[in-house]
Amino acid sequence: MSSLHDLWRPLGTTDLIVSPLGLGTVKLGRDQGVKYPSGFRIPDDHAAAALLAQARALGINLLDTAPAYGVSEQRLGPLLRGQRQDWVICSKVGEEFEDGASRFDFSATHTRFSVERSLRRLETDYLDLVLVHSDGNDLAVLEQTEVYATLAQLKREGLIRAFGFSGKTVAGGLQALEQGDCAMVTYNLAEQSEKPVLDYAAAHGKGILIKKALASGHACLAGEDPVRASFELIFAHPAVSSAIVGTITPAHLAHNVATVAAVIGGQG
Repeated sequence: MSSLHDLWRPLGTTDLIVSPLGLGTVKLGRDQGVKYPSGFRIPDDHAAAALLAQARALGINLLDTAPAYGVSEQRLGPLLRGQRQDWVICSKVGEEFEDGASRFDFSATHTRFSVERSLRRLETDYLDLVLVHSDGNDLAVLEQTEVYATLAQLKREGLIRAFGFSGKTVAGGLQALEQGDCAMVTYNLAEQSEKPVLDYAAAHGKGILIKKALASGHACLAGEDPVRASFELIFAHPAVSSAIVGTITPAHLAHNVATVAAVIGGQG
């Protein structure tokens, strides 16, 4: 069975070591307003626990969650009891999802509140990584709000180990990396405009996580295996530490792991 245990890598120059594939958990907590090509049913606790156990057995140690992912954090807390040392947990601040709609708050007060709430929900005394969930106005968020300064303070206090930015623009990604540890960037077969952010990260020892690696399930490339082609593109770039994929299907998870293992092994 292919696994990722021997393929973990550093997240930039942080002290975090992550698997090249991370498990996104939006589908554990939210089925409204998500951009997937087909509907899905949120798995029950038994299925969610089995998925997490499968991910861990396949060598995945990175979990991506957020307050905006419905009840994802609340569910992960009990599901991960006794396993905290086995996981690198990434959550976010800035976006709230309520009554079917998103709202954003990047104030210092809300940023601290959000992190402390995530700690309670996830039943842990620290978060490995916290990213700003940008509303798309990346530079305004970074330059006109207190969110980054607050995360830096929370890092000094030991509540988070690293922080960064999940944005939508090159300018935002570059500025976020100047001051932070990591950027989460869209990069896939259909969308590569943020590549300059990856290039900057590679040159400056910053961490990169890839979102929408498979174009939110829309990956399509005529005549080729779109999943393999996607991962070949992503892991050809030296800045990439991990790609976040939000599957809740055990067969898809196993296939993604096997494909990543083959791609990275082939590069070696």
